[in-house]
Amino acid sequence: MERKELALVVDMYGCPNRCGHCWLGHMENRRMEAGADEWIVNYFRPYFDRIVYYSWLREPDFCDDYRERWERDKRLSVNTAPQRFELASFWRLVRDPEYVKFLKEAGVRRVQLTFFGLEGLTDRYVGRRGAFGELLRATEILIENQIAPRWQAFITEENKEELTELFHLAKRMGLKEKCASFQEEFVFFVHAGGCDGENRKLYPIRIQKPHIPEILKPYYLDYDQVLTEKECIERLKGDASHVEYHNGQQIVLNISNTFDAYFNFTHMTEPWKIGNLREEAPKELVRRAVEEDTWALRQAKKISAGELAERYGDGRSERTFSLYDYRAYLLNRYLDDAFAVEQN
Repeated sequence: MERKELALVVDMYGCPNRCGHCWLGHMENRRMEAGADEWIVNYFRPYFDRIVYYSWLREPDFCDDYRERWERDKRLSVNTAPQRFELASFWRLVRDPEYVKFLKEAGVRRVQLTFFGLEGLTDRYVGRRGAFGELLRATEILIENQIAPRWQAFITEENKEELTELFHLAKRMGLKEKCASFQEEFVFFVHAGGCDGENRKLYPIRIQKPHIPEILKPYYLDYDQVLTEKECIERLKGDASHVEYHNGQQIVLNISNTFDAYFNFTHMTEPWKIGNLREEAPKELVRRAVEEDTWALRQAKKISAGELAERYGDGRSERTFSLYDYRAYLLNRYLDDAFAVEQN
């Protein structure tokens, strides 16, 4: 039996949104069949003595029986228990008055809400009309119930000016003072996000470092570690290391609604697939997961970070990245090319 803990994060119900930043990538919405959750846990049970089960991969609690669902997730978990983190469904918050009570009962103290600008841009990037208004109403509902909202904003060349307006809107709404009244902190932060999944498609409008509005710099996540693409390439010149990913003491597997398994290192695309639970023998799929023996990770060892930067980098670009995210961006460019060649 494997000593590492296994986390199973399963797309059982889908998601109401089609967000432009989604690092997982867009997937078809379909409800998994009854009993799929128990079948998935039993698939791995002989190989792990600790398994934590989550019934959502995208929007949390995107099912009507969310109270029973949370209790079932806890029952299905083996020798451990799932956590709530700072995640909740803003779609459900504005539609179900009982939902915020459930969050309180489950011990949720803070909830992250994601913006892409003001109304027009946020609605477009969430992929649903009315999303911006729902985020504002969700903010009010959370505060009324003494749960602190955390406003996350993804910044691009397209929305940089609107995000300054969003910042001022938060101040006009008095969110900092309202949260302080129940001893919690209102958090506002911006960042460009990684460059995988849907967010990778935003590369052409990825924010350039000189264009980050001055007023937003104190709220830019890890601003002291932000580099331009040009600076990333300079740092990677002659770098003989490989872009590697490794699990720690916990192996986290993202399971699609078609039973495909992926590590949570990056987006859920064919090059990164570990295998399909319906098609693969458990022993072999578990071996791949434990030994990190997958096509993408084997390919990553064939090219150095310096070679990736030379092949795919734009030495004139001032688009912003962390060095970690930029290495991931380069690797996925290479994997897409290598996979296409192999398939042909």
